Amino acid sequence: MLVFIDESGDPGLKLGQGSSPLFCVALVIFEENEDAEAADVAIDNLRSRLGLRESYEFHFNNSSRAMRESFLNAVASHNFFYHGIIINKAKLTGPGFRVKESFYKYACGLVFENAKPQLSQATVVIDGSGSRDFRKQLATYLRRRIGPLIRKVKLQDSRRNNLLQLADMVAGAINRSFGCKSDSAVYRPLLSHRELRAQFWPR
Repeated sequence: MLVFIDESGDPGLKLGQGSSPLFCVALVIFEENEDAEAADVAIDNLRSRLGLRESYEFHFNNSSRAMRESFLNAVASHNFFYHGIIINKAKLTGPGFRVKESFYKYACGLVFENAKPQLSQATVVIDGSGSRDFRKQLATYLRRRIGPLIRKVKLQDSRRNNLLQLADMVAGAINRSFGCKSDSAVYRPLLSHRELRAQFWPR
């Protein structure tokens, strides 16, 4: 089992001063390696069809509506499923949430708790860009919280990992669906048959 994790939005709480109102963490889960490989190939083929360079990184926030739809349609038939947690930052209380690293780990812990029934000896892949020390702390935190359901945690560069890019696109689609932009209802329905749960918290 392979699990890929990424986020959309930011963990900052300076609402009205640049921080995003919502923060989303998505887990994309492949039960079989063969299914992950097939999705990986589909994303490579999409780059080719769109005339993009081989090193192009798909990223929800940097993509046009047409590219987002093309990406999600390209992967929709592949055998994976996902969980998401969407944090409503306006409702958060307590000083712990003001520490970005603690907030991020807490959000990851929530979505992993929701995914526990589907996890078994999972290899979890986290984007290793950014603070490598923090990512290592996150890996340790997840091992402690989820225990034997996680076999291994790996840090990889999303620029070289199509399935981390898939997790980014899923997180972006979930996050957008809870907003009020004109395309908020466009993306998430394309993968609705892959969704196990997208929890909005706190209400």
